[in-house]
Amino acid sequence: MNKYMQTFFELLPEKQNTSAALGFFDGLHIGHRKVIGEAVRGSENGLVPICFTFAQSPKSVLKNQPQEALMSVEDKKTALSEIGIQHLYMCDFKSVVDVAPRKFVEDMLIKTLKAKKLCCGFNYTFGKNGEGNTELLAEICKENGIELQVLPPVEEKEGVVSSTLIRELIKDGNVRRANELLGSYFGFSGEVVHGQHLGRELGTPTLNQSLHEELVVPKFGVYASCVTLDDGRKFCGVTNIGVKPTVGNFAPLCETWMPDYSGEELYGKTVDVRLIDFIRGEKKFSSLDELKKAIFDNAKTAEKMFSEINNL
Repeated sequence: MNKYMQTFFELLPEKQNTSAALGFFDGLHIGHRKVIGEAVRGSENGLVPICFTFAQSPKSVLKNQPQEALMSVEDKKTALSEIGIQHLYMCDFKSVVDVAPRKFVEDMLIKTLKAKKLCCGFNYTFGKNGEGNTELLAEICKENGIELQVLPPVEEKEGVVSSTLIRELIKDGNVRRANELLGSYFGFSGEVVHGQHLGRELGTPTLNQSLHEELVVPKFGVYASCVTLDDGRKFCGVTNIGVKPTVGNFAPLCETWMPDYSGEELYGKTVDVRLIDFIRGEKKFSSLDELKKAIFDNAKTAEKMFSEINNL
């Protein structure tokens, strides 16, 4: 892991020659990781591995509507650093949306970022109106003596691995498969807020967290999860995502119970929750006693799932 990755929100001239990964990389799935890994391999030839991406989804800007993300910006930065990127450029997409394709490559990537190697996916587009494609990129690179690596699609049983495919899997509750295609665990970090204190009935506190507005919302229901506290300790979690119809809460939220946790209440703390697998859909119970029994049953299932993936 590169602990010293620097992040820039505007283009600055590089001092050394670079190997650049190009793309938005929503979720950093296994296909994206091949592109990033190819850029990082440039360090074997003395090139600084960098990533040129955007602070916001290009589709959200072009369509003027939010795109459901697979990963928070902070998680993306952490993952890129772990893979080996040294300089991350997260530029404002609006600042380049009208730049001609050739000018984008020659002026921004080659002259300013001193790229000697470019890496992208098979469907990478760039420049005004997305007119630039990998064929044009190959032509420009050949003219300028730049190495180009275009990575082919990664195909699985569901088809070509894409952020769209993974989004649909998460919406269907199939987070186990989504995690396999992501190469990481879907989830988020967030502050613990006060809820209805149902956890006191269970003997240990539950963690109430607001869902991140920018992230795709998983299918409502109960999941096995891995919970990481701010001190690094990990616990098995039973996470409910939805509106909690039994207790009359109709605003979607995330509530996690840790069967094995004992200690102080965690209100105001930042806690990381990663979904492992789907246990059951959301259900309205006839009483709190029936709900408590279901939660304890869910905990047994969650603990079995948690033990299966002790490589977290």
